[in-house]
Amino acid sequence: MRTKVALALTALSLGVFSVTLVHAVWYAPDIQVSDASVVATSTPAQLAADSKEYPSRLTIPKLQIDANVQKVGIAKSGAMAVPSNFTDVAWYRYGALPGQSGTAVFDGHVDNGLSLAGVFKHLDSIQAGDDIYVQTASGTKLHYVVSGVVLYPYQNVPMADITAKTGASRLALITCDGAWVQGQRTYDHRLVVYANLVT
Repeated sequence: MRTKVALALTALSLGVFSVTLVHAVWYAPDIQVSDASVVATSTPAQLAADSKEYPSRLTIPKLQIDANVQKVGIAKSGAMAVPSNFTDVAWYRYGALPGQSGTAVFDGHVDNGLSLAGVFKHLDSIQAGDDIYVQTASGTKLHYVVSGVVLYPYQNVPMADITAKTGASRLALITCDGAWVQGQRTYDHRLVVYANLVT
């Protein structure tokens, strides 16, 4: 009897492990392409800037987010790359630097594909007027205030507008939302939070 129970528990454990592994691989972030694969017109903003101005932490007090910032480029799929884990956010290094003209773009996971919370799990509860802070490598703390929240179908996100390097200094925070699209290995909407720099 004990042997049968042990075998049943082993089979159950292997089943759970297999499902977890499949989900983890299925949801694995896209691989970034090397800088040499990026078109010449996508020169990183920070190449002409002091690395002390790079963002190092992103804080949203209302959501109790205090996250490390990774620096990412373009994924193999052609989209903005994502953080390599579910606790960090990623800054799009081919866009604007925080505090300078244009939109500094950050993205983060909503979950890990198994419904375990990612850094932006509750980003959909943020509202206009809420505070967001970006700390640079030099220790400068930039204060932004949320101006709006927009939900876009995932195939119609206006990335050219979102990643603009001109105009007023603002942030765009991006995460997934909606229903899971099995064939595309992604959610069917993108939630974008816009915030303006407080001077």
